[in-house]
Amino acid sequence: MNRDQKIEELLTRGVEEIIEKESLVKKLKSGKKLRIKLGIDPTGPKIHIGRATQLWKLRAFQELGHKIVLIIGDFTAQIGDASDKDVMRKPLTKKEVETNMKNYKKQIGKILDIKKVEFRYNSEWLNKLSAKDLVKLSMIFTAQQMIQRRNFKERWDAGKPIGLHELDYPIFQGYDSVTIKADVEIGGIDQLFNVLAGREIQRALGQTPQDVMVLKMLNGLDGRKMSTSWGNIITIIDEPQDMFGKIMSMKDELMLQYFELCTLLPLSKIEEIKRDLANQKVNPRDVKAELAGEIVSSYHGKKEAEIAKQEFNKIFREKQLPSEIKEVKIERTKSLILDLLVKTKIAFSKSEAKRLIIQKGIKIDGKIEDDWRKEIEIRKGMTIQAGKRRFIKII
Repeated sequence: MNRDQKIEELLTRGVEEIIEKESLVKKLKSGKKLRIKLGIDPTGPKIHIGRATQLWKLRAFQELGHKIVLIIGDFTAQIGDASDKDVMRKPLTKKEVETNMKNYKKQIGKILDIKKVEFRYNSEWLNKLSAKDLVKLSMIFTAQQMIQRRNFKERWDAGKPIGLHELDYPIFQGYDSVTIKADVEIGGIDQLFNVLAGREIQRALGQTPQDVMVLKMLNGLDGRKMSTSWGNIITIIDEPQDMFGKIMSMKDELMLQYFELCTLLPLSKIEEIKRDLANQKVNPRDVKAELAGEIVSSYHGKKEAEIAKQEFNKIFREKQLPSEIKEVKIERTKSLILDLLVKTKIAFSKSEAKRLIIQKGIKIDGKIEDDWRKEIEIRKGMTIQAGKRRFIKII
């Protein structure tokens, strides 16, 4: 693609809305080096591929020569972003935030050229704000503006509590834009209120308001919002075989969304896949395997993607055991099945082990075990399987 084609794809692929599109197009075509902002609150230790869609958009800006300014919200994570939340979010402690962000740079480096990224932590400036400063920033907005944002209005109408600290969050995120002098801010569509707050604060404090690009949200594997608590996520540091298997388990109707938001496949190719699926010219399972290969390649390389595909076929099509199985040494000759599953770490607790057995999700040597009270005779070489993808061997 030439530069104009790259700009066109940048402005359209996975994009929900652009605020001041004419302004952004003019800036992109002028050749000016822009400061592109993205804020990430380290609310968990692993970045999932839904969040990574924003990083891939940053990469497109980076490849056009623009400066990426990535703000790690070590201050704001201790407040909790209320965007798209129907209950008050539990704030994180400083220690939890530090633990979560420990490996963020390494994960982000799977997508961006880290050497060219300007990393900032918003505690640098937000810790220094005085009460007077906060009052001055708060005067830019009205209580009605804050309360009328969709999720706050729903909570208000339902009689659910709204913390005063939650109203401060957009102000802090907006002030980040002032501090780093952002030309453009990227965010998910759920971030629209917050990124627009940045424009207002910049305008009030004498800066040119940033242009805003909000992106489509990626659904989780089950069609609901991608959420760690629901277990419907893929993280960018999942093992290749696990990543491949998760994609193969997703709902068929999500495939085109994942092709657009999670791969670098040309849009023309995705349109071709869409037509072939509609005309039943291709098997959805084969299309999903192609999708899985593209996503695994993005984070682990083509070689690992091919190995993951072969392992998947071996387990699910040929009904064989994986080439490599984690081995666990057990000295006992007998054990209650719940104790055995916890001991081998197939389950984290007896309650989880019991649930897996009741759901017929445990196999020993290929046979389903459905009695959670059973005593198991242990022998070397025995294989235990949980679900479709987790195996261990007793040695």
